[in-house]
Amino acid sequence: MTAAVTAGRYSFLRNTAARFSSPWTVRLAAGFLLLVVLMAVAAPVIAPHDPDAGSLGGAYLESSLDHLLGTDASGRDIFSRLVFGARTTMFGATLIVGLAAVIGVALALTGAWQRRADGIVSRVFDTILVLPALLLALAATALFGAGLTAAAIALAIAYVPYVGRITRSAALQQVAQPYISALRLQGFRSSRVIGLHLLPNLAGLITAQVTVLFGYAIIDMAAVSYLGLGVQPPQSDWGTMISAGQSSIVRGFPQESLYAGLAIFLTVFAFNIIGDHLGKRFHV
Repeated sequence: MTAAVTAGRYSFLRNTAARFSSPWTVRLAAGFLLLVVLMAVAAPVIAPHDPDAGSLGGAYLESSLDHLLGTDASGRDIFSRLVFGARTTMFGATLIVGLAAVIGVALALTGAWQRRADGIVSRVFDTILVLPALLLALAATALFGAGLTAAAIALAIAYVPYVGRITRSAALQQVAQPYISALRLQGFRSSRVIGLHLLPNLAGLITAQVTVLFGYAIIDMAAVSYLGLGVQPPQSDWGTMISAGQSSIVRGFPQESLYAGLAIFLTVFAFNIIGDHLGKRFHV
């Protein structure tokens, strides 16, 4: 069901992750994501240099003990920028997926519980679904200015149907179960039935879907930053690093774009592996 809802979005990554999904690859992916999170949280401690401090005389230095991944065109330490870039990348993706999950699940449960509202909820999901996520992000940055917040909120709105539609479908099945009718007959409040019984039964499905979407959010947010409308230079971000390193590629120094692109790919791939594992575990 997860694959059906996200059909057509990064199918190569999703299908490849499914083929590589196994107990040891899941553990490896979880360990890698834990490392990325630790990098984001402890960036000031891990990074050996100020990510924004550079020197034209130190441009394009090769890998060394002082600069593990070398330096960029401005003499900034690439490893330090990757470490701090993990912070903006993970924060942006968390904001996108968190907002999308809260709004999508709330609308889905409302539609499943109050059948009179179900038609409206379905139309809202269908309307948002036809709008490309990047187009919404570009429109938001055009209206409110470039930056992480506006782009992340716009992408979150675009992601609402991906969480909401699958949650609504499963919630409708749960609401039709005898245990829900029994709880209603006993006079339990709707909020209690939904919070203590319905939502926990949907938690596994929601978690699997959100995990996959987390990877896609990283790609979309990096694309917005690559276009210069998300995280603004000189702040470190993997998307802006790819963009900034383009001019260096033709000079024979692809390190900045290469390492940032590799970080994005590995992180997204890890999320897809874990999402596929959770989907199989919870029969999504």
